[in-house]
Amino acid sequence: MKDKNLNAQAAENENKKVEETPEACEKKEETKPEKKQKQKKDSAAEKAEQLEKQLEEQKDLYLRLRAEYDNFRKRSQKEKEDVHTTARADVIKNILPVLDNFERAAGNTDASFEDYRKGVEMIFTQFNEILEKTGVEAFGEPGDKFDPNMHNAVMHIESEDFGENEIVQVFQKGYKLGNTVVRFATVQVAN
Repeated sequence: MKDKNLNAQAAENENKKVEETPEACEKKEETKPEKKQKQKKDSAAEKAEQLEKQLEEQKDLYLRLRAEYDNFRKRSQKEKEDVHTTARADVIKNILPVLDNFERAAGNTDASFEDYRKGVEMIFTQFNEILEKTGVEAFGEPGDKFDPNMHNAVMHIESEDFGENEIVQVFQKGYKLGNTVVRFATVQVAN
């Protein structure tokens, strides 16, 4: 009887094994998709993490470039202002000797009229040399052709002694620096 019980138990165990085996297979099959999903979730999370890291790097790069450009803009503005200030200082430095000579002439009370006249002519020559050195040119002489881009006509006369649009008289000379008109010449034009 013991043998029968043992055989019955062994048969029962085998049936259980056979019965458990399909269930175990189903569980194993269920765990495979779950593992795949978990792996997909893990890889998606890793990918999202990488993308966030790249985004942060790009944001940091953008902020650095923006700050660098802002610094460049400020530096350029300051350099521009410095150049303007330096240019003005150079012009004033060139004109100061003329001012000094005028002060000397004004302070000399013992000089005759002829000495004053000679001193003013020397100062005038000195000032014209300074203008020439800085690139300023005078224009607007009698006999020149009238150019509305450079001359300001305040009077007009009809005369057969002069050509058409000819400058007859200059009330105030014009000055230009390169191609830029600093002051228009004030003139009288014929015909």
